[in-house]
Amino acid sequence: MPPPIPIRVVDSITELQPADAGCIALSGSHGGLSSARYAIAARPWLSVFNDAGVGRENAGIAGLDALQAAGLAALTVSHTSACIGQAASTLHDGIVSHCNPQALALGFETGKPLADQLDIITNTRRHP
Repeated sequence: MPPPIPIRVVDSITELQPADAGCIALSGSHGGLSSARYAIAARPWLSVFNDAGVGRENAGIAGLDALQAAGLAALTVSHTSACIGQAASTLHDGIVSHCNPQALALGFETGKPLADQLDIITNTRRHP
């Protein structure tokens, strides 16, 4: 049985460290390109962001494509469900709004609570 996936709850994705590689990074950060750069450097198993209202030219979720290109799963929760900048709100209140293909392949779905999906996905992975 593989070990459990560590969960790192950080208000800002900038708090990730190299030792966080392979974790689930739950952040309160927006899902833009600048946030993606920090996640790519740390290489978490999954990065979770706030969609920040998506914004002009999809700026609030643009990092999902960058993470996909780096071979990393990423998703956002809706800004109407969780407070931007508050990772605890991302975890407890977040409704998944956007997923990159890597996150979809892990089994995450939009429109459903993040916490419920994390429980299912991580328990499935721990207990095949």
